[in-house]
Amino acid sequence: MEEVQRYIAEYRDYFYLVTIVWTFLEGETFVLLAAAVAASGSIDPYKLAAAAWCGSYLGDQCWFFVGRKAGPFLLRKFPDWKHGIDMVHRWLERWDVLFILTFRFIYGIRNFSSAAMGLSELSIARFMILNFIGAGLWSATFVSAGYLFGHAIGRLLGQYALAIELSMLGIFAVAVAAILIVTRWRSRRARRLALLHTDRP
Repeated sequence: MEEVQRYIAEYRDYFYLVTIVWTFLEGETFVLLAAAVAASGSIDPYKLAAAAWCGSYLGDQCWFFVGRKAGPFLLRKFPDWKHGIDMVHRWLERWDVLFILTFRFIYGIRNFSSAAMGLSELSIARFMILNFIGAGLWSATFVSAGYLFGHAIGRLLGQYALAIELSMLGIFAVAVAAILIVTRWRSRRARRLALLHTDRP
């Protein structure tokens, strides 16, 4: 186990980079598990929180600009998105600051909320400031929760805790990669089938 800890310590700077990339895309489960590993002392929880903050902020800022620049085109291409975007706009009108600070915590809407807000009249500067604060709150919350979970597991399982936490993190990463691969394969297969039907006389 000491060898594993030394290995993690040697390459942990790459781990922070992975955290930035992962939280740019999503990240709750990954951050929780990574923070649990940090409880063993192998990873710096403050650097982990900073990396998660950075990735989350940049990811949602990027989607905001996608909505601002390409939102109308995306709505024409995916008209089914309009219902969700309208719902976000209603929440934004009703709760404004509170919604921007907390939308990351609402399961199922984070993925499109930033783009939906980009389609609203919300100013870029206002979103950038509140998004920065919200990303920090999100990062601090999930890293703290994962860190406390890691300590609890450590007290229960002792020297086996780190191995279990790393296994859970690895299984999660593999599962996400598998889902992405299968989703991409199905998308390509659907496009091929659509082309075949189109080419038929």
